[in-house]
Amino acid sequence: MNLFTPQEYVANYAAAGRNKTRMPVIKMFLLAVLAGFFIAISGAATNTAAHSISNVGVARLVCGLLFPFGLAMVVLTGAELFTGNTLIIISVLDKKAGITGMLKNWSIVYFGNSVGAVLASLGCVFGGQLNYSNGGLAVFTMKLAANKCTLPMGRAIILGILCNILVTAGVLLSLSAKDLIGRVTGAYLPVAFFVVCGFEHCVANLFYIPAGLFAKSVPAYAALAADVGIDLTILTWRNFLLCNLLPVTIGNIVGGVVMGGLFWYCHGRKEM
Repeated sequence: MNLFTPQEYVANYAAAGRNKTRMPVIKMFLLAVLAGFFIAISGAATNTAAHSISNVGVARLVCGLLFPFGLAMVVLTGAELFTGNTLIIISVLDKKAGITGMLKNWSIVYFGNSVGAVLASLGCVFGGQLNYSNGGLAVFTMKLAANKCTLPMGRAIILGILCNILVTAGVLLSLSAKDLIGRVTGAYLPVAFFVVCGFEHCVANLFYIPAGLFAKSVPAYAALAADVGIDLTILTWRNFLLCNLLPVTIGNIVGGVVMGGLFWYCHGRKEM
């Protein structure tokens, strides 16, 4: 067969998660920067493709078709993505890794993902990538970022949970295949669903919202946003960190840990 069984790929992840917790710090950090960059560039691609589409359903579909290639790049290059690494709970439950090692990995990878995503947002804004449609892409970017900053905390947590159930499903499904097409397809479909539904991913938001904040600092972009009535006063670093990033990260952790625990219990736990 060209597929691993659920029992096999959960066992494979338990071993892989152990290795993730033992990786040298600098290597872990650099692979995390790479993953953050890949996810950010996927966000840049979806914004560019969808910014002039007025039909919301079509715009979400276009985003769903494009964004998942970011996770595929992460999986195939061995980069380190925080949301996927919440599955290290499988290694902890399987007694192949400790909680301290898992938390160390999460902390370093989260920081590395942040660096990669924010650097990509800086490059897009100050490299002029948002100039499409006479600055229309910049306006779209600021509007999206502002909307994300107004999410109520409860909704942000729930949307984060739903998102990472699907992201971790994508990671596990990518491990079920033994060939390139199977691995990409496994990663692709669940992520496409979360994007179409508009669920919240903390690493993606480390691109979307900083890109909006940096665009706000460009007078020409800010003037265009004011012309179409976008309230940029709600687009602040404080609102980004407290109203979006914190609750979404909590939700992502909960969703990933629940998914990992479920798969371990059903497919990895040794029967007594």
